[in-house]
Amino acid sequence: MSPRRMARVRAVQFLYQWGMRQQPPSRKSLEEFWALSPASGAVRQFAEELILGTIDHVAALDARIEEYVENWQIERLAAVDRAILRVALYELFYRAEIPPIVSVNEAVEVAKQLSSEESGRFVNGVLDRALRDVNRPLRAVQEGGEG
Repeated sequence: MSPRRMARVRAVQFLYQWGMRQQPPSRKSLEEFWALSPASGAVRQFAEELILGTIDHVAALDARIEEYVENWQIERLAAVDRAILRVALYELFYRAEIPPIVSVNEAVEVAKQLSSEESGRFVNGVLDRALRDVNRPLRAVQEGGEG
């Protein structure tokens, strides 16, 4: 597994736990998480960027999820699928250096790994709707970043 996918998995795992508690993340909660889920420096750095960015924008991300998920309320989504969608939408709308197609593909693979094949299809469908609102090339890297 690539370091960036591992970082996405770790971010989803942390956000899943955070979503169950809904307490503001602290340096202590992140340190406790890393003590139980060790990772290299690069994995940890990217995961923390995703974690903190997602939490900073969670209200806007949840509003987008509600918009893209037809006939569902966000509270009814499986907690892991909700965490995956939050991270992917954060990447799509707030991380221009990551090509949108990379964010979608990674989210689908993380869903298959942490949830189910069906979740992978569900996440793909939701993110396909979200791509209509992404105002940049789907395969291009912007601002010198990488996926």
